Amino acid sequence: MTRVATALLGLAPVVPFVTFTITDAVPARVVTREFRVTSTRQVLRYWTLDRMDKAVTRPVRLHRRRSPLVAGLFPQERSAPSTHSSGELWPSRGAVRKTVGKVFFTMNGKDFLCSAATVRSASRDLVVTAGHCAKNGRGAWAENWIFVPGYRDGGGADGGYTARRMFVADQWSKSGDDDYDVAMVAVAPTDGKHVADVVGANPIGFERPRGRRVFGFGYPAGGRYDGERLAYCSGRPAGDPHGVTDAEGLHCDMTQGSSGGPWLSTFDLSTGTGLITSVSSFKYADDDVTMYGPYFGAAIRRLYEQAQKG
Repeated sequence: MTRVATALLGLAPVVPFVTFTITDAVPARVVTREFRVTSTRQVLRYWTLDRMDKAVTRPVRLHRRRSPLVAGLFPQERSAPSTHSSGELWPSRGAVRKTVGKVFFTMNGKDFLCSAATVRSASRDLVVTAGHCAKNGRGAWAENWIFVPGYRDGGGADGGYTARRMFVADQWSKSGDDDYDVAMVAVAPTDGKHVADVVGANPIGFERPRGRRVFGFGYPAGGRYDGERLAYCSGRPAGDPHGVTDAEGLHCDMTQGSSGGPWLSTFDLSTGTGLITSVSSFKYADDDVTMYGPYFGAAIRRLYEQAQKG
């Protein structure tokens, strides 16, 4: 599979800890890491346009023999969005223009990028992305993590929000299990304002019917995309034909950089709002036109329930 991550901010990590264990039909632990924001100004100074431009996409793992991603003509914006698209720039406005954004972070000394979206929560500070955009499976946690909502052509009108606490499922932290490639990140308010109060937030759904039409959003930065504008795919996802994961696959040519971008079901084209039911996670090496996203079941619900408290 192919994934992406990109790092931005300067945060000082505190010792990570495991929170609690829930014992029922699907036991799941939530692993968290806290960050101490050293200086917002310092972070903003660090993430210059030049550093953002140099942040790279990062291939993670492939289930099968590695193959290059498809390249082609640069995607064009249509006059109106399509309910069945394998990948193009988002042509409309609506809430999704602000609630989806780009993530920059540092992992193992390198700067990377991903995509993410705001989520409705009790704290009004929650963002959802892919697990590998916060922690490299059993490996390192991300540092210098920042979310830039509404990113376009080098920045965002509403500034950036730095991570103060990250949450991943134990299954992701211990073994990099693709069925749990999801991270919730509580961000620090900027100028005393919560991110959801500034840009809005998307509701999130769990254990939803499979195969329902979704719109997947993100900032792909490889192949025919340059990562500077919001892109999307749309259609009805299908189960993993290889039986390797519990994920669903969407016909989508978005590339590295789109990892962590939200999949919105019951999407309203007129308002740009929908229900988050997955995030872009991986591709098989021999099928670079199908993007897979983990199914949001009981374990991801527990992840959210703890993370939304902040």
